[in-house]
Amino acid sequence: MKTNILIGIDLGSSSLKALALEAATGRTVALSRMPLLHNRLPGGGCEVPASVIRSALATVLRDVSHQLGNRVGDVRAIGCTGHGAGLYALGTDQELVGGRAVASTDQRADARAQSLARSHGGRLLADVGCQPWPGQPTVIAAELLGSDAVRSGAVQRLMFAKDYVGFLLTGEIATDASDASTAGLLSLATGTWSSTAFSASGIAGLSSQAFGPLVPSGKPIGTVQPLAAAAHGLPAGIPAAMGAIDLLASMTAICAEERGRAVSVLGTWCVNAVIGPVMEPQPCVAATVTFGPTNRRLYMENSPSSMANIAWLAGVLGLPDARAVVDLAMSVPLGAGGLRFLPFVNGGGGVTAGFVGLKSHHTRGDMARAVVDATAALHVRHTARLTAAGLAVSESTILGGGASDTRLVRLLAGLLGRPVERCADDETGARGAAIYAAMSRGMDTEPLRAPCDTVEPDARQARAHADYNAAFNELIDTMAPVFGHLAGSAAPPPLPQPQQAPPQRAAAPSPSVEVLP
Repeated sequence: MKTNILIGIDLGSSSLKALALEAATGRTVALSRMPLLHNRLPGGGCEVPASVIRSALATVLRDVSHQLGNRVGDVRAIGCTGHGAGLYALGTDQELVGGRAVASTDQRADARAQSLARSHGGRLLADVGCQPWPGQPTVIAAELLGSDAVRSGAVQRLMFAKDYVGFLLTGEIATDASDASTAGLLSLATGTWSSTAFSASGIAGLSSQAFGPLVPSGKPIGTVQPLAAAAHGLPAGIPAAMGAIDLLASMTAICAEERGRAVSVLGTWCVNAVIGPVMEPQPCVAATVTFGPTNRRLYMENSPSSMANIAWLAGVLGLPDARAVVDLAMSVPLGAGGLRFLPFVNGGGGVTAGFVGLKSHHTRGDMARAVVDATAALHVRHTARLTAAGLAVSESTILGGGASDTRLVRLLAGLLGRPVERCADDETGARGAAIYAAMSRGMDTEPLRAPCDTVEPDARQARAHADYNAAFNELIDTMAPVFGHLAGSAAPPPLPQPQQAPPQRAAAPSPSVEVLP
């Protein structure tokens, strides 16, 4: 008896993954992933060669096809997801301009983003739900390709990560609301492209035509073309579905909206989000995203660095991976003997990373502990800001690669002061993409949901966790004027601190310059 199979593809910030699921059971029957090696450039540049992306896509899909064997003929649909923002610009030859994609963590346009925020920030926040930030495709394009890139014809199309994968497979160009809105390009009021955002970009001739049509997630966009099928080891003609940004795909995989759960993603970015009703006035959060439903919004509090901090330290200390850093960190008590870390290795908004309080007696273990503690505490800080904005985040699910390490999740639970749910499956984004594929064929998606479990905090550390949170927030707030000075502009004045929360809860911090969508 044949079983229908669905494929989900996730072009993430650090790797490209593909998995195949049985539609009837949700069981993973094939899985493959490839790391994406980035080129680090002066000024905070971060690029991935087009050849690396194409090779990774061909490798993982051929591997999935090999694992499926004869069952590859049972694949009924493919869905794609990927990281948000960054720059995937197609030239006249239908290849990526300059032969590369630019990562959303690229910081070369930081000064441009800050200048735009000063001149247009208020209007953009009201219209599109976020202020300018350096990883936006239009901000990167203006900085790296110039204001005349579209009008001159040097840039024919601007795409998002998942849409580039879809283009390689189907030849079709389209996107969805979640990616366009997260990039600050859709009007919240109308759900259509924002003329205000296009005008503010400074790119002459930029319009919606550069991005293609908006297609709802879970709707067909095309089929795998013969040449692409041969290159990727798939049968030609497989239908492809529009996906969504990786955050929303992961939330779809765990039924976050239906179950009223907020999420924190221990991934490259420090992502914290919840889906809720449209609120008036617009809540004071880093980004408000429209993703399709007119009465619902995705509310986000993010910074460019979460597990990126730990990956950076692994490289500096010559450790094999993030888990080795956590191993080293857990040999030292919470607080690292007074050593603190500013968890912003990917910058953003003028902030930078660094150790504070470093002394001669501190060890590699103290450094690892300081980085791990701060990485978790930054998620708590952002979650507290969602709470302060009136959003329901009392029930959280932890996602991303870091969620597979119970020690990290337990630390985050302790700093939050409550149990958390975690999905240890690092393929929630790809699973969500497969769910969109199922939707495009009218299939039941209930069996495809990702399993989760619960992680309890260490109750014995409740006071220590509360004290650490307070000290961490005080440090970040104190550093705000320093960051402003280093960025060459005055930092925003601090807002009044909220009332002190009970020891087992994280106090909501005042807004500060590290917040980015």
